[in-house]
Amino acid sequence: MSLLFRPHRRGPAPRATVRAGAHAQADTQADSRAPAAQAVRPAARGLAVLTALTALTALTALGPAAAPAQAAPSDCPKGYFCAWKTDHATGEMLKLTGSMSTLGAWDGQINAVSNRTTQWVCAYDEPGYKTSYWSIGSQAPDPAGTEWGYIGKSVSSLKFVPTERECYGPAYPTWEAEPNPAGRSSFANLNGDDEADLLARDEVGRLWFLPGDGTGKLIGGGWNAMNALTRHGDFTGDGKEDVIAREASTGKLWLYPGTGTASGTLGTRRLVGTGGWNALTRITALGDLTGDNRADLLAVEKSTGKLWLYPGTGTTSGTFGARKLIGTGGWTAMDALTAPGDVTGDGKADLLARHPATGKLYLYPGRTGALGSRVLLGGGWNAMARLVGVGDSGLDGVNDFIALSNSAFRSTDCSYSGCLMVYLGKGNGTFHPGYWDGRDRTWNDMDTVF
Repeated sequence: MSLLFRPHRRGPAPRATVRAGAHAQADTQADSRAPAAQAVRPAARGLAVLTALTALTALTALGPAAAPAQAAPSDCPKGYFCAWKTDHATGEMLKLTGSMSTLGAWDGQINAVSNRTTQWVCAYDEPGYKTSYWSIGSQAPDPAGTEWGYIGKSVSSLKFVPTERECYGPAYPTWEAEPNPAGRSSFANLNGDDEADLLARDEVGRLWFLPGDGTGKLIGGGWNAMNALTRHGDFTGDGKEDVIAREASTGKLWLYPGTGTASGTLGTRRLVGTGGWNALTRITALGDLTGDNRADLLAVEKSTGKLWLYPGTGTTSGTFGARKLIGTGGWTAMDALTAPGDVTGDGKADLLARHPATGKLYLYPGRTGALGSRVLLGGGWNAMARLVGVGDSGLDGVNDFIALSNSAFRSTDCSYSGCLMVYLGKGNGTFHPGYWDGRDRTWNDMDTVF
C-alpha cells in the first residue's frame, strides 16, 4: 500500500499518536455507535467554507463574513477532517466528521488535507470506497493538528475507520484451522466447535474472536485497559475455556468466563485477584499441570525471577489455590512463555519459553505440579514477535503452535513482519519445520494475539 498523504509539520510539536476507542475497562459488549457528524459554522471567516455530514448528498457553501478571505491548515477545527483544493491548504475548505461515499463537486478536487479526528481517514480514487490497490491512501489521526499533507486531486470517496488496516480489508486478520475430529482434545477451542481458535486485540483496544474459519467476530472494546491477556483452560469447571486478564491501573486479575457460543462471547467478568498482580509478569494460562483436571496459571515474580504455579480450583468463582514455587529463580531472563498444551504425549501440559539474549527456544515438559528439565528446540527465535499455542490446527491429533514474525525474520516464503508461521507438533516434544500460512500478511497490525 502506498501512502498518498504526504505530511508537513507545523511548528516544533512532535506528531501526536492518538488512537480511537479507548475505554476505562474491558467491556464484553461491542460498541456499535457511529462517529458523530454535525454541521459547524465557523465564526467570522470571510471564506466559502464547505461542511459535510456523513449522510449529505450535496455540499453547501456558506456566505462571506467579515474576516480574511483565505483559510489555512490552522483553520481546521479539532474533531474534523479538512480538505482544500490547493496544495498549500489555503482557500475554500471542506470539513468532514464522517465517511463520504461520493464527494460531489469535490470529486477529484481535493489536494491538501488535515486530519484532526481520532480516526484514520482512507482515500479512494472511485466512489463507494473502491480503488485500484496501488492508489489507496490513509492519514493517521492527528487531533493536535501538527501535520497536514496532500493527495494530488485523485480522491472520489473518503472513509473514516478506527485502524489503518480497515482501509484495505477487514479489521481482523485471517485465521483458518482444520476441524478437530470429535473425541479429540479441544485445547484452544473457545466456542465449542472443535476448531483451534484465536483471540486478537487491535490497536484501539477491540477484542476479536477468530474461530478458525477465516472470519472474525467482535467481542468488545476497551481491552487496552488490560496489560496481560491469557487463555487456555477451563477455570470455572463448566467445560468452557475462559480468559484471564490483568487490569493495568489496579493490578487486579479478572476472569472472563467463556460461554461456549458460536460467537465466542464472554460472560460477566469475575475478580480472581484483588491486587498486586502488577508485581508479576509472563502470566500464562497453562492448562492442567497438577493432574487434577483443573486449569492452572503460571506467573514470574519480577523482583526475584521466581516462577509460581497458581493451581485452579475449578469452582464457579474461578479462583486459585495457594501458590506453589516451581522455579527458584532466573525466569525473568525468559520471555514469550507459551502454553501449547500437551506436546510430549504424556497427558500433561507443557511450556515453551524463549531466552531473548540468545534467541533459543526451550521446551519445559510438564510433570505433576512441576516442570521437567528443559530441552533445546532451536535458535533464531528472536525473529519472532510472538508465539501462540493453538491446539491441534493440523487435524492430526497433536498440538501445534504458531509464531508471528518481526522485521528481522527472513525465509524463502516471507521476509517481513506480520508473517504467520505454523509449527506442527510431532507428539514427542519436537516440531516439524515451520511453514508460512500465506492467507494474511498483516498480523503485525494487531496489538496482541493469544
